[in-house]
Amino acid sequence: MKTEHLKNTLCRHEMPKSPSVRIFEPASVLMLLYEKQGEACLLAVRKTDTEGYPWRNQVALPGGRVDGTDDSPLAAAYREVKEELNIDASQIEMVGSLGYFQTIRQTEIETFVGFWNGDFSTVRFDPREISATLEIRIDDLIKTHVDCNYRGRRPDIATLIYPAGTNPGERSDSGDIVVWGVTAVMLHFFLEHLRTVSPESFDGISKKQSFL
Repeated sequence: MKTEHLKNTLCRHEMPKSPSVRIFEPASVLMLLYEKQGEACLLAVRKTDTEGYPWRNQVALPGGRVDGTDDSPLAAAYREVKEELNIDASQIEMVGSLGYFQTIRQTEIETFVGFWNGDFSTVRFDPREISATLEIRIDDLIKTHVDCNYRGRRPDIATLIYPAGTNPGERSDSGDIVVWGVTAVMLHFFLEHLRTVSPESFDGISKKQSFL
């Protein structure tokens, strides 16, 4: 999918919001979309393989908990992406919020969608928390959404997985690493919105061998 088409589509249509339960600890993340060789991609991170770390080895969107210094959940998301990846808010064109997603650890995550106009040469992260950044093609997410018959339904979270893309510093894909859990739920919600407002983006997706 071309980045300009994705941006025009998202900016023309108000995004739906997953509702809040308002009883869990608040957090926020950024779903950062950007262009790579003319195609739309999504930036994700892989957490470190640290024993006892609750997010151990998981693929996630950059972000974290909202604390007392943050003026809003969006401010928290901007602060976290700066701390985690050295991406400044000035590099992000905000589209809006997808709403709230709850985790089994009683955290409620507000997910913001924006377009990142920076590049990976300036990205920095703490290897004690993040083992790699990941580049996920939107077309690969759409293909999985179609091939796995996720369209028009809410799959059980135990079966909902998406490809984790590639490490921008390497040419090979991420092998058996997949996106699962609440991050996969966020991607599913986003793709269902995209399917609703741009059904042509899902047409003609050929059925090739699945990564699963």
